[in-house]
Amino acid sequence: MVGSAEEQYVTPGESGRARAVVLGGTGFVGRHVCAAFLDRGVDVVAVSRRPGPSPHGPRPLALDLCRTPPGRLAKALTQGRPTLVVNAAGAVWAATERQMVTANTELVRRLVDALRRAAQPVRLIHLGSVNEYAPAAHGRPVDEETPTRPTTAYGRTKLAGTELVLDAARRGDIDALVLRMANVAGPGSPPASLLGRVAHQLCLARAEGRTAEIRLTPLRAERDFIDAQDAAGAVLTAARCAVGGRVLNIGSGAAVPVRSLVDLLIKVSGVPAHVVEEPVHDTGGGRPERLEVDIRLARELLGWRPRRRPEDAVAELWRDLTEASGR
Repeated sequence: MVGSAEEQYVTPGESGRARAVVLGGTGFVGRHVCAAFLDRGVDVVAVSRRPGPSPHGPRPLALDLCRTPPGRLAKALTQGRPTLVVNAAGAVWAATERQMVTANTELVRRLVDALRRAAQPVRLIHLGSVNEYAPAAHGRPVDEETPTRPTTAYGRTKLAGTELVLDAARRGDIDALVLRMANVAGPGSPPASLLGRVAHQLCLARAEGRTAEIRLTPLRAERDFIDAQDAAGAVLTAARCAVGGRVLNIGSGAAVPVRSLVDLLIKVSGVPAHVVEEPVHDTGGGRPERLEVDIRLARELLGWRPRRRPEDAVAELWRDLTEASGR
């Protein structure tokens, strides 16, 4: 890593402060990225279709990335002379495959086209997903050489977006780096995500003074979860390095049983709860899925490493939800 945040993230713009543009800046991961930049004194523009008030204070920009013509999009994204764009936009939970194609692939195509047209160089940090990889052999971490043969619509559409970014970077059209994120957890986890759904059901049960009955699909998998603050920290580090045109994995570096995080969330909440794992059609009866992310390359090239535990993310998720609901 070289230089300070103010020197490396962006060139000072019209305000005299460094500036970064975060697409999906009002979403779950995007909010944490915005907050991390603001903490470093960077002027942040949070782009979304319907920007609302943000407790972190980024400048809102209402923009439909999938409908704005490339020329206008390039002008809108580079107004104020930022030299960094973070793509934290996308669709995953409770989205149809068509919505995923639009948000995870077509949006990226238009973004790359816009940045190619930008009047001044703009560095792109694109947030991919470890779901772009093929299912790993049991017990073997996925690294950047793991084949990309995703088995879900989410993984396929995210991979298509990543390939668009990498192709443009390798041609020299844009300066870009892809960070393939593990499962991100922490305050603001969407209600449609596993931990978000459990937390909201616990919160409702507590408000109603009853035992929570939480119905979930079987919790047999082991997954790599990264705290949202660590994920945002990886973006900060990537923004101030010269590495480009490649993929780096970002995760905790360890797989944990999903059931253990659900149990921990229940324990932290103090709400009596009964978890019902509803049976699903058995597609093969193989070993439980396990995904652990090899993060050695991110340590070597970025000097980044996770500092927080998944347990921290779970505790802060619950604290944030109860404070927001006043319960």
